[in-house]
Amino acid sequence: MAKKTKKSNEPTSKYTEDWLPIKKIQGGMIYVPGSNPLEGEKIVTGIRVEPKNIFISDQETQDRTIIGLRNFYNTLDFEFWLICCDRPVDINLYKSELEIMYNEAQNQQIRKLIVQDINKCDKFIGPEINAVDTEYYILFKENAKNTDLIQKRIHNLISGLAAAGLNSRQMSDDDIRVLLDSFFNDSKRVEFGTVMTDVEGN
Repeated sequence: MAKKTKKSNEPTSKYTEDWLPIKKIQGGMIYVPGSNPLEGEKIVTGIRVEPKNIFISDQETQDRTIIGLRNFYNTLDFEFWLICCDRPVDINLYKSELEIMYNEAQNQQIRKLIVQDINKCDKFIGPEINAVDTEYYILFKENAKNTDLIQKRIHNLISGLAAAGLNSRQMSDDDIRVLLDSFFNDSKRVEFGTVMTDVEGN
């Protein structure tokens, strides 16, 4: 007599795109189905914020940036996610660019500075070293039909951060994939297709 086995609710696919509810990534936006048939399709999108180390600036600039950020956050009247993740960096490529700059430089002082940077690169190259850039994102979720509201929020996010002295731009499809790879694939770039996820973590 055959023995019945209990079916597991765990996903059987090793690819996140096969079991997480994302329909597509297009135009810097993640399209996800609503939580119920009446809710309609949703969009998760946002902006990428360029990193800035304010602590190398004078105290007045630091205070101005912090006050600007506080004012910026106080203007946001919708739910959002502030996310940081690491993007892998190809140090060998950066080192090659420095070597080209060294060969083209005529000033000995500039050549000396470039050599110092090249030597720093060597410290970040190795099989056990993973060089990364830390990137920052602000994401929000909205009904896919509210396209005007989505664009207005993106514009307000960019202009609000600009007032605080920070540069930002709308996310691209590549930004989204790097973000998803960072959280669900141990920062490994996936070549077979779009990585799928629920950005809210539901």
